[in-house]
Amino acid sequence: MSTKKYNVGIIGYGWAATAHIDAINATSQAQVTAVYSSRPLDSAALSARHGGKIKAYQSVEALLADPDVHVVDITSYPSQHCAQAVAAAKAKKHIILEKPMANSMEEVMQIFEAAEKNGVKGCVCFELRFSGQMESTKAIIDQGLLGELHYGEVDYYHGIGPWYGQYRWNIGKKDGGSALLTAGCHALDGLLMCMPGEVDSVMSLSTKSKSEYFTPYEYDTSAVTIVKFRNGAVGKCAAIVDCIQPYYFRTHLMGSHGSLLDNKLHSSKLKSDKSKWSTLSMKMCDSGDVSDHPYQSQFQAFFDALDQGKDMPLTSFREALRTFKVIFAADRSAAEGGKPVKVA
Repeated sequence: MSTKKYNVGIIGYGWAATAHIDAINATSQAQVTAVYSSRPLDSAALSARHGGKIKAYQSVEALLADPDVHVVDITSYPSQHCAQAVAAAKAKKHIILEKPMANSMEEVMQIFEAAEKNGVKGCVCFELRFSGQMESTKAIIDQGLLGELHYGEVDYYHGIGPWYGQYRWNIGKKDGGSALLTAGCHALDGLLMCMPGEVDSVMSLSTKSKSEYFTPYEYDTSAVTIVKFRNGAVGKCAAIVDCIQPYYFRTHLMGSHGSLLDNKLHSSKLKSDKSKWSTLSMKMCDSGDVSDHPYQSQFQAFFDALDQGKDMPLTSFREALRTFKVIFAADRSAAEGGKPVKVA
């Protein structure tokens, strides 16, 4: 018998799912009570590993038919997201959805429209918006220490080679999609979180490492996107999944009163020495390991919003639409050799 308000069913039991389960169970209102996987699972073993009573399901349909499941958390392959999320919405289940939402803008819109039609709430796993680095960065912007932003860079550097868990399926176009879609989406989303105003157009170019580690990839594994905002500001996002270096989530923002470079700040409002940076105390995004990501903070915000009957802050389906419109426009630009593409 559940002791919390929201019972959560997991669809897809892989690496990300295990991190999600721990984070969900650590929230005040929710616990995982059901898991579906394409691999046979044992209910008793799942319960022993994660705590509580968890039922293993052999089909998505059976899990969605369970009236005691209130929320589904979809951590399956990206190519499966659309069908599973639409089915969950039709079953009146609220949805946590790993990034990317889906592999095309058409599928993203299908998910959004199904959720709206059926009155269910969504949470997209752009969890870095809840990281210490991004929360501190946004607070500095909101306090006016940088002034009016006119240029920003947020970049994602993470070599997803054979040593990394998702490599086996990430190399394929079907589930990897693009460098920007598979992982660089965190950086593009971070750029849109920081820079004010709507996007007018994007230009993107892509290339690929000659390292044997990345030869199996069916798509370009390095991409750089220039973002033109309607207010005249400009942004840049590098999505590099074929680098051989430590994980690096880079932020560099420039405004009328100062600049921020990762955890270093200079602001004329602070009357500080203009020849030196001031170092800030913030928890940096320094790992691609999902167990290090701030899922708990994000999921807590989601369940708090469900209690209030509201869309969650920062990573609702509606908020994520803005990011995916820019991502798919950028991928189209790269496919067309860098031709500017308007963002609707």
